Amino acid sequence: MKKSYLILFFIFLLFSCKNESDLVEVQLPEPEIKTSTTFGNPNNVKTTGGHFRLFKINYPYDALEPAINGETMEIHYSKLYLNYTNALNNFIETNADWKDKSIQEILLKVGDKEVDLKNNAGGYFNHSLYFEILTPKGDKKPTEKLSKAINEDFVSFAIFKNKFINEANKHNGSGWVWLVVTKNDKLEITTSNNEKNPLMYDATVKGTPILCLDLWEHSYYLKHKNNKKAYTEAIFELINWSLVSKKYNNLSTINPQ
Repeated sequence: MKKSYLILFFIFLLFSCKNESDLVEVQLPEPEIKTSTTFGNPNNVKTTGGHFRLFKINYPYDALEPAINGETMEIHYSKLYLNYTNALNNFIETNADWKDKSIQEILLKVGDKEVDLKNNAGGYFNHSLYFEILTPKGDKKPTEKLSKAINEDFVSFAIFKNKFINEANKHNGSGWVWLVVTKNDKLEITTSNNEKNPLMYDATVKGTPILCLDLWEHSYYLKHKNNKKAYTEAIFELINWSLVSKKYNNLSTINPQ
């Protein structure tokens, strides 16, 4: 009886060792490594032809983070801005009355009958100024002449900043917030709907824009969702005040009548 138990025990050990020798080592997957998103080169974005060209930004799409993320900038610049520019050029090429006119001349004269021209010319001008005045690094305040004008018309730069951001946040729907110089050489803050701007005949406040911020959701939703206030406060810190001051200093006042 004991011999039988011993035999069974040795058989059990034999098969146990064999089973262990047949075990296959399983490699566990390595933890996923997050890699940075690769964006295109803004310099490779070209219009299909025509008179008007894109304003060339001199920094990569993700250089304005965390205020604006790279994906937003790439879509905004290489898709939306490009589409407005191409559409404007295509219209001009097939409508001789508008050829050889500057964008400012077009905006001053275009009426409601030319719906496509008004929308695309506004989209082109507005986005060109928007991308022009943004910078990853720049002076945080205007230079002396513009600074003096802001103090005269808004009491102080701090009050101007709060008013500018508040007007942007109060604006309902898609549009823009502007700092303009009126025909009386006064600085005023105003907003406009969709792709309208202060140079157009139907502007609430007419004047020459020297600064604008895009208030369409496509300019901030991927980063800030519906928190427009977070976007406007963050992007205000990216304004190239040296450039805005230069625009003010070199301004030849346009009288949009």
